[in-house]
Amino acid sequence: MNTPLFEGELVRLGALRSDAEAETIVRWSRDSEFLRLVDEDPARPWSVKSIREEFEEAPRPDRCEFLIRALADDRPIGFVNLARINGAHRDAWVGIGIGDRACWGRGYGTDAMCVILRYAFTELNLHRVTLGVFDYNPRAIRSYEKAGFKLEGRLRGEMSRQGNRHDILIMGILRSEWEMA
Repeated sequence: MNTPLFEGELVRLGALRSDAEAETIVRWSRDSEFLRLVDEDPARPWSVKSIREEFEEAPRPDRCEFLIRALADDRPIGFVNLARINGAHRDAWVGIGIGDRACWGRGYGTDAMCVILRYAFTELNLHRVTLGVFDYNPRAIRSYEKAGFKLEGRLRGEMSRQGNRHDILIMGILRSEWEMA
């Protein structure tokens, strides 16, 4: 039980500390590719106020929001959250975004996902964690598979991006699968 709860091999999960960090997240929202990878809503820039509100209203019983920091230099590189936490059924949905492009494809997202899963299963005692991912994001799909997620379904043509229809893939992991990994 000596494993740090919020620390992985590459990242640490933590709270939003300042307006400067909120400004960093706002900068990420100016990157339309990032926005199209992280959210199915139409792309629009975020504000410092909206970021602060998102982080400050957590922890709520149904949501936990964390900033992802690189262990090497403690700089913010993304965010991860558990949402729609249901204590009766012991399940939740997870969302993640790596905003710092220099960190894309380098294992930070997979490491952050492994840390949030450890938190979900050991601290919150959840039974399952679910996520949705867009079919045009193969890098994220591979990352989720590395973290132990399994494909559970496909919402065909669920989303429109630049005039094209795309599927949303539903992936999930059970605590027993996580424990076996």
